[in-house]
Amino acid sequence: MALAAPAALAQATSATLRGRVSADSDPAAGAQVTATNVNTGLSRTVQSTAAGGYNLAGLPPGTYRVQVTADGQTTTETVILQVGQTATLNLGVGGVDEAAPAPEATDLETVVVTGIALPETRTSEIATYVTQKQIESLPQGTRNFLAFADTVPGVQFIQDANGNTRLRSGSQAASAVNVFIDGVGQKSYTLPGGVAGQDSTRGNPFPQSAIGEYKVITQNYKAEFDQISSAAVVAATRSGTNEFEGNFFWDRTSSDWRKMTPAEEEDGEKVDSKEEQYGVSLAGPIIRDRLHFFVAYEAKDYVTPRTVELGEEGRYDVDDVPDDLLAQLGPANSPFQQDMYFGKLSWSINDSSFLEFTAQVREEDEIIGVGERNVPERATLNANEVTRYDLRYQFNSERWLNDAHITFEDTSFAPHGVVAAPGYALRVSDLSTPGERLQIGDILNAGGSPNNQDKGQRGWGFQDDLTFFGWEGHTLKMGVKYKSVEVEAAERHFSNPMFYYDIGLSTEQPYRAEFGAGIPGTAEGFTTSKNKQFGIYVQDDWEVNDHLTLNLGLRWDYEETPTYEDYVTPPEVAAALRAWPNLQGPNIDYDIENYLSDGSNRSAFKDAWQPRVGFSYDVNADERFVVFGGAGRAYDRNLFDYLQIEVNRASFARYNAYFVDVDGECRNAAGCIPWDEAYRDPDALRQLAQTLNTGREWYLNNNDLKVPYSDQFSLGVRNIFDMFGHEWNSEVTLSHVRSHDGIVFRLGNRREDGSFFAEPGDTSGTPWGFASPVGTILLVDNMAETKTNSLLLKLDKPFSEDSGWGTTFAYTYTDGEQNIVPEGWPEIFSRPDTDHIGWLPARNVAEHRFVGTAIWDGPWGVTWSGKLTLESPKRQISENCLAGPSLCQWDSFTPDGTIGLKRFDLAATKTWDTGTDINFYVRADLLNVFDWRNWRTFDDYWGDVEDGPNPNLGAHRLDIYEPPRSFKLSFGVNW
Repeated sequence: MALAAPAALAQATSATLRGRVSADSDPAAGAQVTATNVNTGLSRTVQSTAAGGYNLAGLPPGTYRVQVTADGQTTTETVILQVGQTATLNLGVGGVDEAAPAPEATDLETVVVTGIALPETRTSEIATYVTQKQIESLPQGTRNFLAFADTVPGVQFIQDANGNTRLRSGSQAASAVNVFIDGVGQKSYTLPGGVAGQDSTRGNPFPQSAIGEYKVITQNYKAEFDQISSAAVVAATRSGTNEFEGNFFWDRTSSDWRKMTPAEEEDGEKVDSKEEQYGVSLAGPIIRDRLHFFVAYEAKDYVTPRTVELGEEGRYDVDDVPDDLLAQLGPANSPFQQDMYFGKLSWSINDSSFLEFTAQVREEDEIIGVGERNVPERATLNANEVTRYDLRYQFNSERWLNDAHITFEDTSFAPHGVVAAPGYALRVSDLSTPGERLQIGDILNAGGSPNNQDKGQRGWGFQDDLTFFGWEGHTLKMGVKYKSVEVEAAERHFSNPMFYYDIGLSTEQPYRAEFGAGIPGTAEGFTTSKNKQFGIYVQDDWEVNDHLTLNLGLRWDYEETPTYEDYVTPPEVAAALRAWPNLQGPNIDYDIENYLSDGSNRSAFKDAWQPRVGFSYDVNADERFVVFGGAGRAYDRNLFDYLQIEVNRASFARYNAYFVDVDGECRNAAGCIPWDEAYRDPDALRQLAQTLNTGREWYLNNNDLKVPYSDQFSLGVRNIFDMFGHEWNSEVTLSHVRSHDGIVFRLGNRREDGSFFAEPGDTSGTPWGFASPVGTILLVDNMAETKTNSLLLKLDKPFSEDSGWGTTFAYTYTDGEQNIVPEGWPEIFSRPDTDHIGWLPARNVAEHRFVGTAIWDGPWGVTWSGKLTLESPKRQISENCLAGPSLCQWDSFTPDGTIGLKRFDLAATKTWDTGTDINFYVRADLLNVFDWRNWRTFDDYWGDVEDGPNPNLGAHRLDIYEPPRSFKLSFGVNW
């Protein structure tokens, strides 16, 4: 099969150079065209067709000397090819070809070759390139190479209040993104975030110093791209050259170099903090023109201070808090440490064969859950590891190119308590009502954290890619990909039991214990699935004539998930649910049989057919004014973290045990048991679990789960024009994207008559108290949808050495909607289904967004750069109960202010040339220059019937998204 239909996924980062050869203005058949990378010596040679056409594929991004020989005459051009680019270069000998660019000069003394950057206009892709100059020069607070993707219309790089980062496109979640590095997808199969290792982390996905350049494709990507339904990031790593070179960098910022946050201003004290990043890279030849190496190391060392404070002060006597807890109040730290390694060997065996091996290792530890009400021993250690290997072999001939990868990946995200001990939760309650405990708030949390997970993926893959360009006017790509990946999800929350104490009664005897326990005879919370993935596609890029190009593609993907397909609902659970009268009531709105599995009534999704069609029409056949558009379907995948919870809850249950208080009262409506000191032993709690069967949760997957996908449509125009003596690129696009079949978790409990709410038209009384005979039922379905209409505007003047400056402008208008409320875990427990929520504005998506950047190589060796980001206020969502407490509806409001986010950053880099092969630089980044406040949370209470509308609805609170004005200093040496 690999021979019959090889793939082109690996070519996603390689460039293609094509065009026509003419001799004295006539097509030159049989001309020899050779492209040679001026830095590595890699060479490709083809002969022109009868019509003079040529096609050089599989070229790593870089600067190439292109030589054409025809009729005994030779012409040479020097060009720059970008990642994943399909560039056109028409060549002429024996005369002047008006379509061919003028040759560039070569400075042989310093071995510096300059070339022209060829524009890519005849493509249906909606793509933007991020160059190495932008990565090196633009201001940024973290060395995450994805941070520059927000210069692309329709894309957001998000950094939350805890420093965690993610990439998002349109109205879809970050999980819909995929990143391809050297042609290999970095998809996370288990956890959210899109990229493996990017869920809940301050870390970077890859060493920035190892990234050469990348492009972001927001729409109209070709059939070679898989496991994606929003944006694709296509990055090429750096390679060694014929010159030995290296770099060392170090940068730092701290609390002394920033303004106070609003919360600190209110407290009157700034919290100490420190952030350091450092690294080194080395590259060079092992065998000149043949074998090269590149290695890089980068590290992050953050220390984020926290403060541990008592909660709900004034509601109790502080002297009643145990002395050992009071001793842990005050300053604490939330450290983060990341180490990233990357290595690459590139071997150009001969002009036809190319072999490459890359290795990537990422290790990080982060202490979270410290501060506010949590003492240091309560902390969670996030251990995050990613390892990837890629062996690539490329073979090319006159008419075809084969590109094969063998890959291996091993990722793990394993948060767990820093201490293995029972947790201690001190609370304050209102005990004035006999037999009832009304919770008021948290005072302090100590002991071990209840968090206990280990989730990841491990396995190997094979992908083989074939491109055939022996058919005049056509470039055919065919692809096959196979992966055998074991996805894992160990989830044993509350294996450190949590004991709750009421300060009004006793700080020594708990009133409740929350704990987890494995079910004997099962995997006890350890879930593994040996998944098989298969994908195949064909793509034809057809140059119909000098004006029209058609991109016609079709792919099909398939994945087996044995844990889902072979799962058997425990017979006693199935029997109890079939017999439960509530599910036979006259108002029941779902069939329980759709969620009960016997191990044979589920199958893998087989309908992931994805047609992708695009066109570009070059109006004047000069690549300066092009109309383009496309329509296509793209399937993503169901995260294993969502699928596995059905198995997890059947093998590792969570329980709540309520105890008789020290005054002899039972303050729990469901009853209490006497307290026994033996329950402090986890083994005793596991024995107790045998008597607490009705307190369990059962997640039930739909037997016909599908795979999330998006349908995408676009129409646009791009233009190259002269302004102020320079060439500018512009692009205007209208886009519509509709995503379907996202996973949703909803409540399966129903009242005696089968209804969800207490009364028709009522939205109160969610039936949590109407549990089934075996416990609470939670259903897993394909219900989440988004729809997005966008206007994307792009204008840029590319940076060039001749002009010494470049600028980009990106504007996005977005009308986005979604039919679920949360942005994180997709649950709608307060409603029976998404029809009862309706369409709401897409959460955290601004209607208007503008990003502008500029780079200038100024005098005295100083490079200046700036970045301006502006957003309109993002619509917020909360429940509106103004019509009455039983008539609440999800609603949206606009926070106060005309601008929701505004930020201006500056950077300046001074380089000193020592007159040798060594130079050093000092760089200063000033982030949020004007200390603009970008508020993150708002008062979302609408008011009530009795008091009327809340006049403070939309008023901001004190926490902010973006940092206050901050200064970062960097130092580096290049050689």
